[in-house]
Amino acid sequence: MAIQKSTSTPTLISKGCNVQGRIESDVFVRIDGNIKGDVFIVEGLIVGENGLIEGNVHTREIVIYGTVNGTVKAESIDIKSSGKILGELHTNSLQVEKGAIYIGNVIMKNNYSNQEIASV
Repeated sequence: MAIQKSTSTPTLISKGCNVQGRIESDVFVRIDGNIKGDVFIVEGLIVGENGLIEGNVHTREIVIYGTVNGTVKAESIDIKSSGKILGELHTNSLQVEKGAIYIGNVIMKNNYSNQEIASV
């Protein structure tokens, strides 16, 4: 049986790019621009230092260097020292570096399923 390799290319929303509306992707995404709307990423998401998301985020794992204003649902959340979140977090694993800013509630559970994370 042959193993099929994924030919999908990761997505980059670069600095200076402004997007309004819902974003959905099966592959890894990096956001360095501004998003106004909900973000649904199957693989993983990096919010770069210049990245801003104003909306809810649903993904398997997220690393935040920039800013998220909204609810984040992910198996793993990593807020770096330059990261800022204003909103509610739903996660199995939370890592926060010194200097990061977080205002909101954290709901932790040992076994969030992909279906729970995908639900709004």
